[in-house]
Amino acid sequence: MIRILFTLLILFPLLSCQSQPAPLKLGAERTDSYLPMLEGKRVALVVNQTSTIGTTHLVDSLYDLGVNITKVMAPEHGFRGEAPDGEKIDDSKDSRTGIPIVSIYGKTKKPSSEMLEDVDVLIFDIQDVGIRFYTFISTMHYVMEAAAENGKEVIILDRPNPNGMYVDGPVKDADISAFVAMHPIPIVHGLTVGELALMINGEGWLEGGIQSKITVISMTGWDHNSTYSLPISPSPNLPTDNAITLYPSLGLFEGTVVSVGRGTDFPFEVIGHPAYSKGDFSFTPKPNQGSKYPPMEGELCKGKYFGETPAKPGLTLKYLLDYHEDLKDDTTFFRSYINLLSGTKDFKTQVEAGMSEAEIKATWQPGLDQYKAMRKKYLLYPDFD
Repeated sequence: MIRILFTLLILFPLLSCQSQPAPLKLGAERTDSYLPMLEGKRVALVVNQTSTIGTTHLVDSLYDLGVNITKVMAPEHGFRGEAPDGEKIDDSKDSRTGIPIVSIYGKTKKPSSEMLEDVDVLIFDIQDVGIRFYTFISTMHYVMEAAAENGKEVIILDRPNPNGMYVDGPVKDADISAFVAMHPIPIVHGLTVGELALMINGEGWLEGGIQSKITVISMTGWDHNSTYSLPISPSPNLPTDNAITLYPSLGLFEGTVVSVGRGTDFPFEVIGHPAYSKGDFSFTPKPNQGSKYPPMEGELCKGKYFGETPAKPGLTLKYLLDYHEDLKDDTTFFRSYINLLSGTKDFKTQVEAGMSEAEIKATWQPGLDQYKAMRKKYLLYPDFD
């Protein structure tokens, strides 16, 4: 019988006794906590453009400190975050350091045994936005799983969740599984990547229930009541804090015929469709860096623009229900993708049956109550009020 050894080390700083809150210090900035763990080790970095210490990329910082970086693993959007959504990422070399860059997005989403032959430790440091269908947490899952299968360690450098002050949405059904729907968590899960990694391990969600040997380097000066303005856009189509706040609500429109502004200068700050009758704003999607083939390309879309007033945190269905009511007789409103985004086959049926937002959200509550109880076991930071 193979015995799986699971070692969990959480480097969590003592709470300050001072009356003033401690300044925010990211996991990546706490080099004194994890550099000793890298001595004599071959290191792979799972990073993108958000992986910085101050204004310096983590790759450059660790390279200059003499860390033996054998490769960089690039997720969706690539190492520098410039690839459009869904774009295939090619293997290459970093121009500054000469370090090989291998893709873990596209055909190979999970690091292979061959990729890990010259690796002892993997560092995961990517800014997330706290939404189940945002794929960086799926990349983290596969990194943990591959590491566990190949006897490697994982260090997760924690970063704030800009939507970490609440939990909402349906918990994913067990019979739905995709890269945008990997975990039985709600749309807005209210966890940092470090906390979610502990949950993935603790709940046995890796293939076969295996355990990954992980170390979470936590932050100081952050809690789940905190707001956080991202210094670097996490992906081409979430360019602003406002888009990130709106993402839980407007992201569901990607399972419909309605445009969310891909191919414009304000993605996820607008919704529209050529046949929408009540629009007070119009836009025409065109190919750009964030979307080579945007939905409704070249068509005049009428709808609503949200960029003039900062959005408040929260998942609302009122916009989707309004657009469905207006367009249901003129279009096939939903695409099959809606089941993956919502995480349940019930959502589409509920909207088409004319249920109100309150009625739909009431069906989520039993699953949310169970999830919230489970979530408390894995929190590294004071929870929201």
